[in-house]
Amino acid sequence: MMNSIKIVTILAHRNLWRNHRRTIVMVAAISIGVWAMIFMTALMRGMVNDMIRDGIRSLPGHVQVHDPDFRNDPSVNNLLALNDSEISSAFAKTKITSWASRVKVPAVISSERESRGVTLFGVNPAQEKSLNAIGNDIVEGHGLEGTDDPGVVIGRKMAEKLETRVGKRVVLMSQDPENEIADRGYRVVGLFKAQLAAHEESMVFAGKSTVQAMLRIDDQVSEVAVMGEDYRSVDDIYKKVDSMFGDQAEVLPWQELDSYLGSMLKVMDGFVLVWMIVIFLALSFGLVNTLVMAVFERVREIGLMLALGMRPSSILGQIIVESILLLAIGLLIGNVLALASVVPLRDGIDISAVAEGMEMFGASSMLYPEMEWRDVLMANVVVLTLGFLASLSPAWRASRYDPIEAITKV
Repeated sequence: MMNSIKIVTILAHRNLWRNHRRTIVMVAAISIGVWAMIFMTALMRGMVNDMIRDGIRSLPGHVQVHDPDFRNDPSVNNLLALNDSEISSAFAKTKITSWASRVKVPAVISSERESRGVTLFGVNPAQEKSLNAIGNDIVEGHGLEGTDDPGVVIGRKMAEKLETRVGKRVVLMSQDPENEIADRGYRVVGLFKAQLAAHEESMVFAGKSTVQAMLRIDDQVSEVAVMGEDYRSVDDIYKKVDSMFGDQAEVLPWQELDSYLGSMLKVMDGFVLVWMIVIFLALSFGLVNTLVMAVFERVREIGLMLALGMRPSSILGQIIVESILLLAIGLLIGNVLALASVVPLRDGIDISAVAEGMEMFGASSMLYPEMEWRDVLMANVVVLTLGFLASLSPAWRASRYDPIEAITKV
């Protein structure tokens, strides 16, 4: 049995290199196809993952807790039933360390020259750092130093719109639970940057205690954000947080908080498989043509081997092994090309020329390719599987030849 396999493999290898030019062309086609599969998938993975991470930073967190009516009416009247102290006590009994409670209300910010509608966040800077949330990337001035910090951090784009800068005073105005005007003067202590310009123009951060005092809401908060280890696996942390709050609040994972991002992740996983199949289906025509020509050129030889006693199954195996060897060489070269293409680009590809269009999809002006081994494995499996299926027809045809007809064929 082992000798038979060895002989079939040796014959397949020799036949593969009978026509060097044809084999090299086919190997080049397979290599380029595999490279295209993996490289384009890495680009798409990078874009989608970047969109999801930026989306989670802007939410922030993998799981969020709100009053049941807050998402429909994000006003100061829909605060969580548990106050900040009670929430801290509840989390202290768990192993969850990456979480933050915050006040989140619509507000108006005014400078000496302009006014803009914004979302005001009252935050605890120490908690926000554990979430890697927007507002921590300070490019000028400094960040908030505590929950009672009297300053405010705004985005670079917002500073341009308001024609203000670090050190200048602004006024923030919102409503308290009695529907009375609540306002306070703040000094701009820092400017933050974000991947999307829209975040810099819509978000304003101040100390949580300072905002609570301005809104006259004591120790109450609007939301709690919790960060897990992996945005793809949030079921465990979701169940823990849900059990903590029960019916007192609405607990949702990020996929439901931002259905667009959740849909993008599902579509991406499906797109990868479809993309790989479509690419190789195009290549399979070339593969079948190569094998058919190789069989056609050796009709008399195949007939002679059958006449000398070689079994049809050995002829079948010889053509299939020949196809697998061709695919293996192409896969090896394609994988190396993909790795050599992606690794140098991990620091990012500047696509600022189409930044406005990319921002419409929630993507930044820098594209970071991400090559995942499961995508590489999938590409290799797809190529080998479809290549094997494509080789069955010419292999079966060769094994069915009548020895006499094949030998006498001109």
